[in-house]
Amino acid sequence: MHFDHAGIATDDAQALAGLYADLFGLEIAHEEEFDGMHVVFLDCDGGYLELLEPIEDGTISNYLENNGPGIHHLALATDGIESALTTARAHDVRVIDEEPRPGAWGHEVAFLHPKDTGGILIEFVEH
Repeated sequence: MHFDHAGIATDDAQALAGLYADLFGLEIAHEEEFDGMHVVFLDCDGGYLELLEPIEDGTISNYLENNGPGIHHLALATDGIESALTTARAHDVRVIDEEPRPGAWGHEVAFLHPKDTGGILIEFVEH
């Protein structure tokens, strides 16, 4: 496994993408509307910043309401998401997604419960 991206909840993905482009010289690698969100991936040379802006009520709008903008999750890329889920269960880590599901950019994803991962929502991503 290796680091894939950090998911960042924001009220304005375009404005934040512009700021990060100016501050850090990052470029947009991918952009889409998915699952009630406007999602922007910024290329960080070996990983991405995934900006998550809600466009309808859902997980990210609830997160912003309760926590404000900031890091929502960390994602690790794997070549075997089913195996990664099996390993997590074997270590008594609760999974949020019993089976992988479609994620942004057409990838398969599954999340681990933050209560079992040091308070961090972890996403497995299979490209």
